[in-house]
Amino acid sequence: MGINGVEEAVVALKLKAASNWWHDVNDSPLWQDRIFHILAALYGLVAAVALVQLIRIQLRVPEYGWTTQKVFHFLNFLVNGVRGLVFVFRRDVQNLHPEIVQHILLDMPSLAFFTTYALLVLFWAEIYYQARAVSTDGLRPSFFTINAVVYIIQIAMWLILWWKYIPVLVILSKVFFAGVSLFAALGFLLYGGRLFLMLQRFPVESKGRRKKLQEVGYVTTICFSCFLVRCIMMCFNAFDKAADLDVLDHPVLNLIYYLLVEILPSSLVLFILRKLPPKRGITQYHPIR
Repeated sequence: MGINGVEEAVVALKLKAASNWWHDVNDSPLWQDRIFHILAALYGLVAAVALVQLIRIQLRVPEYGWTTQKVFHFLNFLVNGVRGLVFVFRRDVQNLHPEIVQHILLDMPSLAFFTTYALLVLFWAEIYYQARAVSTDGLRPSFFTINAVVYIIQIAMWLILWWKYIPVLVILSKVFFAGVSLFAALGFLLYGGRLFLMLQRFPVESKGRRKKLQEVGYVTTICFSCFLVRCIMMCFNAFDKAADLDVLDHPVLNLIYYLLVEILPSSLVLFILRKLPPKRGITQYHPIR
């Protein structure tokens, strides 16, 4: 055997060892529970951060009621808290029947995640059109209509699957959510990009302008990337059994997926938007600064 043959044999052995490691972890109930509990702990941490920030904002400006900023942090707390509980009881969830109940518990937080970050797109769209002296009267009704349509379609598919399990409809449900994720990604690209370019052209150079420019740029990039990755992954999830996220024996894939599309983006966005609103009487209050 020549040098090239030895090198090929070594590479083959390394690939086999890596493949064995992947399968060993996926097939081990102990590692499955460990990874799901790690995910639960991470989601719990993000939920706690969102709740603490919500309380701090409420203590700072209690007189303003439920502003966009408060609703955004509350929804983050709710989404991450529910997702954490699902992963705490992940093995019990897998044993629920009918099977559609499993899909509802695993997918409903994803819909709520979409609503949470669509709220941020709405906020940016309002800022953009107000700055251009364009009416924003239709934005909030459009936001509620889009969310209502998404939820109605998804719930209708769940009800049909509850009545009669149709494998093709499960695939359509995942493809539909991939489309919703792509829609969200394009929303961030459209309104985040427009707001970023508008701030860039703003004539007054100031520290506040630079910070707002960085904030919009970072959040747009993070959210566009996470929803695009979710879209791509949901397409694989729909057609490839090896990429199925709704089973116990793919814990490593679950860890990578939820870290990339929910935990890491939520953590970064909450950090970037950590600034508290100014106290009343000091300056005008703008939610989500």
